[in-house]
Amino acid sequence: MARYDFASDNTAGVAPEAMAAILSANDLGPAAGYGADTVTAEAADAVRAWLDADAEVRFVASGTAANAISLAALCRPFEAVLAHEHAHVTTDETGAPGFFGHGLGIIGLPGASAKIDPNALDQALLGQDSAHKQSPAALSLTNATEYGAVYATSELNRLAAAARARSCAVHLDGARLANAVAAGFDQKAIAAAGVDILVLGGTKAGMPPTEAVVIFNKALTRRFDARLKQSGQLPSKGRFYAAPFIGMLRDGALERHAAHANAMAKRLADGMPFALKHPVQANGVFVDMPQEAHDRLTEAGWVAYRCLDGSVRFMCSWATKAETVDQLLGAVVLMA
Repeated sequence: MARYDFASDNTAGVAPEAMAAILSANDLGPAAGYGADTVTAEAADAVRAWLDADAEVRFVASGTAANAISLAALCRPFEAVLAHEHAHVTTDETGAPGFFGHGLGIIGLPGASAKIDPNALDQALLGQDSAHKQSPAALSLTNATEYGAVYATSELNRLAAAARARSCAVHLDGARLANAVAAGFDQKAIAAAGVDILVLGGTKAGMPPTEAVVIFNKALTRRFDARLKQSGQLPSKGRFYAAPFIGMLRDGALERHAAHANAMAKRLADGMPFALKHPVQANGVFVDMPQEAHDRLTEAGWVAYRCLDGSVRFMCSWATKAETVDQLLGAVVLMA
């Protein structure tokens, strides 16, 4: 039987705090639809308080939808988004940003551990507008990155300031923002950095399918709900997307679970016999594993995916247990 414990942090079940909040919302009985209910309002307030920012908040079903719709709000069809060449929006969303953005392009930039190299960003921003190419109109950052690296506040400020100096909007993909915060990143610095839209991840953090779209730039809220409706992301029972955030943001559950996932990744990294390809700063461990060893691990039942940079990825979640980490290590040692 295949073991998906470390295949992704979205293979885990739902954290008890999130599930309890859903059941509590259900006990309220009939409620207004399409996000006009008290549960959604409470969840939005909780998100604003956690970020210490005045923002509009919407809850949608998936990170791909959240990212694509957000980028479409920032970028016209004949413009482009600057993102890391291995970012999720660049490589793993089946062209969704371009689809929802009616043709917007994505320009991939280099950088170690999927953090955008500041000099590469500067060069991309210096290019002259041309009728023959899609010029950049937005910058997309990811924290924590696809390879588990965490931007420091100073790094986020540096990149966002460069973009804004060239009249580019800023999007932050925070699918694993909770893990970045547990690693020391200050979520309250996001609004001050000039980020226009944040996607605050719920699914990978231990919630059922839900993500929060946080709009700091209020000018973007005009007809945003219509954009969500057209995209199939304005559910009539939206309170059940919103409720998990109430449970997870109450009493520090979001950071507590993320810190646990990060700690399990460190435990795994400390015992890993294969060389690490990236620093372990959040909840992912990326290793230099020969294909033969990877095949044997798969045959032993453990599912782990090979990434674009050639590394094999092991993701820990809120539900990862120390004994499960040790079981995996026992299997991996036999492959080394």
